[in-house]
Amino acid sequence: MTTAQPVPAPGEGAPLRVALLGCGVVGSAVARLMSERQADLRARVGAPLELVGVAVRHLDRPPVPGVDPGLLTTDAEELVTRADVVVELMGGIEPAKGLIQRALKHGASVVTANKALLADHGPELYEEASAQGVDLYYEAAVAGAIPLLRPLGESLAGDHVDRVLGIVNGTTNYVLDQMDRTGADLEVALRQAQELGYAEADPTADVEGFDAAAKAALLASLAFHTRVSASDVHREGIMAVTAEDVAGAAAIDHVIKLLAICERLPTEGGDGIGVRVHPALVPRTHPLASVHGAFNAVFVEARAAGQLMFYGPGAGGDPTASAVLGDLVAVARHKVAGHRGPGESAYANLPVLPMGQVRTRYHINLDVADRPGVLATIAAAFAEHGVSLEGVRQELVGPEFIDPEQDETPQRAEAEGSARLVLVTHSAPDGALAATVEALSSLDTVRNVRAVLRVEGA
Repeated sequence: MTTAQPVPAPGEGAPLRVALLGCGVVGSAVARLMSERQADLRARVGAPLELVGVAVRHLDRPPVPGVDPGLLTTDAEELVTRADVVVELMGGIEPAKGLIQRALKHGASVVTANKALLADHGPELYEEASAQGVDLYYEAAVAGAIPLLRPLGESLAGDHVDRVLGIVNGTTNYVLDQMDRTGADLEVALRQAQELGYAEADPTADVEGFDAAAKAALLASLAFHTRVSASDVHREGIMAVTAEDVAGAAAIDHVIKLLAICERLPTEGGDGIGVRVHPALVPRTHPLASVHGAFNAVFVEARAAGQLMFYGPGAGGDPTASAVLGDLVAVARHKVAGHRGPGESAYANLPVLPMGQVRTRYHINLDVADRPGVLATIAAAFAEHGVSLEGVRQELVGPEFIDPEQDETPQRAEAEGSARLVLVTHSAPDGALAATVEALSSLDTVRNVRAVLRVEGA
């Protein structure tokens, strides 16, 4: 096999050769839109964009509307060496990582939507792009068509971002929204999402929070000029959220959302950052509460700019292709002009704090014995861990909620009945809140810790 030579820079007005890796929903949309908007793209870039090949796994696949079958190839390694710009839409770690590295080494700029790859291996790819003097752009990796990453990394580069709070996974937002609107169980709402194409046949990456965690890592890296990987992100999915939890949230005028939260936090040694993904109660008055269906929205808080919200479709062929084409135009312009755009900014190198040090609030639902002194005992457990209560609501529910197998004295329990307590805390370190819940579960007056959810946006 002959060694390919580095791709020479195109002359003024010469076509820029574009290689496309992957021809799925997004890849085929990119190829089609490149063809349909050829004249506009040429005018915006200053040179024609020529699609020179589309890498696929198998050539015997059914025809893809808008994609010339003659462009299809299974030799992705050869394809990337004859392109000025490589668009990677394969997903996964390998072979995508190796192909991107090969493209960069041959002087090609790269556009990718691969959040998982960037969250785990971004720094080495950024360094390679910098060493070769080319671009690595990835606007489509977070929130689909929403122009978010470039504003965060460039438009707000002169500001001081304190917090990024958002819904970055359309599948889980659809599921939780359906549960809120219809009262459906999670399994039913998830099945509807799969039938509508919002969820994969294996929805693990979405419902367990892996997808959102990778996106949170990218958002935090840009917002705080610090390298953050997916392994740094505290992650909880939605599978433990019940219809009862959603109804309880509605009773206090809240909704449950899976949130990605990235925030700057003061510590004794200076600023640190917390990065987390988990379900949370959000007041219906908060802008994120009105994000329905499979839409995404991200709320940014900056010192000078104030509060900004980015909203739109977070997935789908054409919406994601729109973000890819935006990056393609940007890096192609740089190629024509003979320079590159802004690279990685990781100068701040802030420490990523463990979840236990992050301050948050808890909403706790308990079944307790209905007898004098119970509330005082529970309040003492909170005080012991330095957590103060913002509010307490009590409901009498009767003995039918007591599980005799969980109670050593079922006859006494039945006689005294049971009450339900709903407690909301003030802000406190998550470690102290978690320790308080553990202490509550060991009290003989607590029959059951029914639910624990964090509260955000209040």
